[in-house]
This record gives sequence, structure tokens and C-alpha cells, in this order.
Amino acid sequence: MKILNTVDDIREEIKAARKVNKSVGLIPTMGFLHEGHLSLIKNARKENDIVVVSIFVNPTQFGPNEDLESYPRDLDRDRKLVEEAECDLLFVPEVDEMYPSGYKTYVEVEGNITKRLCGESRKGHFKGVTSVVSKLFNIVSPDRAYFGQKDAQQVAVIEQMVRDLNFDIEIIPCPIVREEDGLALSSRNIYLKPMEREDATILSKSLFKAKEMIENGEKDAKIIKDFVTYNIMTVEYAKIDYVEVVSARTLEEIRTIEGDVLIAVAVKIGEPRLIDNIRMEV
Repeated sequence: MKILNTVDDIREEIKAARKVNKSVGLIPTMGFLHEGHLSLIKNARKENDIVVVSIFVNPTQFGPNEDLESYPRDLDRDRKLVEEAECDLLFVPEVDEMYPSGYKTYVEVEGNITKRLCGESRKGHFKGVTSVVSKLFNIVSPDRAYFGQKDAQQVAVIEQMVRDLNFDIEIIPCPIVREEDGLALSSRNIYLKPMEREDATILSKSLFKAKEMIENGEKDAKIIKDFVTYNIMTVEYAKIDYVEVVSARTLEEIRTIEGDVLIAVAVKIGEPRLIDNIRMEV
């Protein structure tokens, strides 16, 4: 595995791979990797000749009061993990490599797809996401890019950007990886105190029960939304940011549960803000 820190270096490696017709898969990450990230690498390994993992804590997707400075980082650990997962190229740029002096260009997807859910409480977040991802797409020019379904809104926004800007890249959403007790894996889980860690399972328990209700015939989105809301509120330390039942592609609110449906939640358990979701075809 090669570790590369500059745009020029990663581009040289990709050019060499393209000369011998090798396919390229990209996994963009912010590091502090867990089994969820590793599952993306394993999927990419099966489908591509060259697997590229990027690790970049992107400052433009953090708001003024968010956890940029305290966001967990452990590059040595991450390097070992991606090497064991058979990554070929690890791209680890510094901030001034991605945003050099005089940088002024950003990519923004407009509309409710970025304004609702996480976009409502995290102003400018998705502008930062789409800007950095579009840069990575231009730098690496992958055939496929892999994203975790836990960040369902991010997946929908990136898919919209790829369609609108005609990126010749296949976006591969991959299933949520969970702990044995159902908690969705997240780099922010380390912030949970022991009691909060147990309480955090209320997110997945509520979503799984909502899925069961739908499978048993419930079609009223408001009933599902109210059930998930009230169930989460039984946890003393839970502070709900949102509970939504929406179209998985457009993120528009729905009244009747049919088609490709996403039930998404964002909840603060103590200090950490956790997100989770269930996506299902009805």
C-alpha cells in the first residue's frame, strides 16, 4: 500500500493504473475508521482493480460550534486497518493541499434535499460535503465510489450531485454496520458515557420496531413518526433533533408509506449527536 499526501502524487498513480485499463474504487472517509468503513473497502476490493481510501477531516463541513478540533483522529491505527483490508492507495492530504491559499470555489446542491433533516440544524454542512467529494472525484476519477447508508442524506445528496453534474461515477451505497446490540457504528460513539452507550440503542430499537409495524401493514407515515418519537423520548438523556419519514431519493416528507422509504433520526444522547435510519421498499 502506498501513502500519498499530494494531489499530484495520487494523480500520477491513477494515470499509471488507467494506462493498463485498471478500474478504480474510491472510499472517502474522515478517518478514525471502524468496521463500517472497512466494509466499504471490502466491497470496493471485490469490484475494482485499484482501491483508494482518502482520509481527510474536512473543515468546510463543520459548523462554528461543531466538533472539528475534537473530532477523533488516529492515523497510525487507520493506516494499519486499511492496509489489512488490502487498500492499494491511501490519500491523506493536509488542509492546505485541498484548500490552498485563495481557494474560492464550492459545489452546492440546492433544495429540500440539503435543507431538511441534518441540513436544517447543520447549516452549510452539505455544501462542505459536496465540495470536498467533488474535489476527490476530480482528483481520483474513480469508476465507483462507496458510501455508508448510515449517512443516508449524504448518499442522496451525492447521488443528486452526480446526476446533475454528469460525473461518470457509480455511487455504491453500502448497508449500515451495527454492534451486536444494534447501535450503528460511528466514529462519534466513543464520546458516549457507559450509561449513554446503553441508552443509545433506543435509536435502532425504535427503527426496527417501526420497520416491523410497516411490514405488518401500517401505511400511515405520521403513526410511524409519532411512534419512533415517543419511543426515543422514553430515554431521559435523549434530545431529538429530528424524526422523519421521507422518500429515500428526494427526502421529501411523505404521508403514505409506499415505494422507497427512509425513516431517519438524529438524536443527542448526552453530548454526542447520533444519526441512524432504516431504508425499505414498500
